[in-house]
Amino acid sequence: MANNNQPHLSVIIPAYNEETRISKTLLEIDKYLSRQTYKSEIIVVNDGSTDGTARVVEKFQNLIANLRFENNRENHGKGYVVRQGMLAARGDIRLFTDADNSTSIEHIEKMWQHFSDGADVVIGSRDSKDAQGASQAVKQPFLKRLLGNMANMLIQIVAVWGIWDTQNGFKAFTAPAAKDIFSRARINRWGFDIEALALARALKYRIAIIPVHWVNDPATHVTLKGYINTFVELFKVRINLWSDAYGINKSNFREKSVHKSAVDMITVPKGKDIMKSISFSELSKVKSEPTKKVLEIKNEAVHKSDAVKTNKKENNP
Repeated sequence: MANNNQPHLSVIIPAYNEETRISKTLLEIDKYLSRQTYKSEIIVVNDGSTDGTARVVEKFQNLIANLRFENNRENHGKGYVVRQGMLAARGDIRLFTDADNSTSIEHIEKMWQHFSDGADVVIGSRDSKDAQGASQAVKQPFLKRLLGNMANMLIQIVAVWGIWDTQNGFKAFTAPAAKDIFSRARINRWGFDIEALALARALKYRIAIIPVHWVNDPATHVTLKGYINTFVELFKVRINLWSDAYGINKSNFREKSVHKSAVDMITVPKGKDIMKSISFSELSKVKSEPTKKVLEIKNEAVHKSDAVKTNKKENNP
């Protein structure tokens, strides 16, 4: 039975020393969501801020009914708090967006069709090479753009081929994809975007890209040290994939074992009669459906077999 209190959309906002910017962002997101017909929630995850961020968000909890606050006393990194928010969220779709609102919440409207078409992950890009129509309010200097493109080529070669903007802070995941990806993720700081996309690719999730209009806030928290650490984390992601530290190959092995056992379950008891009553299309489901579905197919086959035997007895008294 469906839960009427289940939010359709969860908006996760990682926050570190955002005392001066978080109020405006919360007001704009709440104003947008209050006009929508679906249920939603906003989750602010404080990353051990040393300013008044926690105090500001706690005041807003009295104004915004669907606002949740995860208040970490210690700093762990943006990747850590986004992961925390994604796993704590209850929404069918889980979006994280930056506290400076550089990509406005209205961009979520471009994502809905992609999710309807079967995408598991939809990300915003500031680069027109990813999505036509992407733009930036203030064009970056040529040298910065050149260095950015060179850095991104390295990111593509090492971890996420084909995506030019892996770092824009506006990414949405279906609930199953969010749980699967972020329960495996390990990167706690700026390289977490790369890790999330690399995991999505490795786990065979469908990724779609929308163009965004990005309004840069000069008061960025990313330092030169942060940029350097991002590249260190990039190679950690590649090593983790090679060594199966994320457990992807192990889970695939377990899944194949379950499917094999499920086939055995179907063919063991009353094998001859049951196999006659199962169609090829039903058997093919064993390869793609979970164990519960397989058991349903098996039980259905047993009923069919019993019905055939009953008919035979009635026709041959």
